Amino acid sequence: MASSGISIAVVGTLDTKLEEFLYLRSQILQHDSSLNVTLIDAGRSVVDHEAVTIRQDDVLKAGGFDGGEDALESLSRADLVKTMISGAIATVQELEGRGDIHAIISLGGSGGTSIASAVMRELPVTFPKMMVSTVASSDTSSYVAETDITMMYSVVDIAGLNEVLKAVVDNAAAAIVGMAKAYAQRTSGAKTGAVKNGIGITMFGVTTKGVDSARRWLEHRGFEVYVFHATGAGGRAMERLIRDGRLHGILDLTTTELADELVGGVFSAGETRLTAAAKAGLPQIVSVGALDMVNFGPKHTVPKEFHERKLYEHNPSVTLMRTTCQECEELGRRIAQRLKDNCTKPQLVEVWLPLRGISAIDIEGQAFHDKVADEALFSAIKKGLGGSGINVVQVDSDINDSNWSENIARRLIEFIDKGG
Repeated sequence: MASSGISIAVVGTLDTKLEEFLYLRSQILQHDSSLNVTLIDAGRSVVDHEAVTIRQDDVLKAGGFDGGEDALESLSRADLVKTMISGAIATVQELEGRGDIHAIISLGGSGGTSIASAVMRELPVTFPKMMVSTVASSDTSSYVAETDITMMYSVVDIAGLNEVLKAVVDNAAAAIVGMAKAYAQRTSGAKTGAVKNGIGITMFGVTTKGVDSARRWLEHRGFEVYVFHATGAGGRAMERLIRDGRLHGILDLTTTELADELVGGVFSAGETRLTAAAKAGLPQIVSVGALDMVNFGPKHTVPKEFHERKLYEHNPSVTLMRTTCQECEELGRRIAQRLKDNCTKPQLVEVWLPLRGISAIDIEGQAFHDKVADEALFSAIKKGLGGSGINVVQVDSDINDSNWSENIARRLIEFIDKGG
């Protein structure tokens, strides 16, 4: 059968799992023999086999390692993994950049998963990625991060073929074949890069009404809107797409992840949150949605030191804790500092403050209503941005008011038009 031109990269530690990877390769080809399989060896030692497309020593060279076999053997396990990751990333990025592969898949335990997932994280979002792993049923956030890796639990260890593992690998092979074909069809003749009218918006359950109003207003005017759930991963995903050049303007209405970063909640997006758009010079409007709360899991998981704080059960899986005046003041300071430290085009950035409530449960009569804490937040932002060139807009409404939403969306479009 003639080649379809579609190729799937299979990357892994062939020195320890050659049998399993050869089986994966065979199942991919069984599902469609017109596909090409690029088998990449990222193991500790060289494996000589006719099915290997890119040898381990070539992977090492791609990553700049030229110390030879003895130097490689002398590396600690941690340093070896880092070395193989560097080479595998360089190898796969070159293949993807040339359009030579249309999907990637791997098998592994914790070590193999660390290597393969690190490679996958460096590939563009929406490029198909699948990881069959022994650790896929536990916390996979360190492997997936802000990307779209599909994790599949292997059920049994990837150590020899048996009925269960064969079935799991067969399912994975079928899935990655379908993904590769869909990706090839979707990107055939398509231009890559930023969507000129792509806008990112951050949202939380308690800011949904306002975000939906802004989203509908923008979509009605021809903009493509990407809504990011502010759960830590969502904020990191938006920052990633900004760095990748996939977004053209930002409505960062829900910055609640900074509260979790400060206090120790479960939805922190890390210290780089609120930096990518500023560095890129994108038009953006930042607000303070859901900064009245820190997020924890079920109520029994709230740390003991917070048991006397004001708590609110959002649902059986999420417990919210009201931020204090001191915390709100620090959050305002951090927002101002991050924008000032990173902003390259302050004339295209504004911070909007909804004076009647920063979440659905912060308005008058609701559980988290606290004008003093909100004012501490607002004052710190205004003080921190003094002299920065970044304008602060105070609006006599709450964050879910439809007029607020339309006005803030309209203002962003003015910035986009101004920024060209």
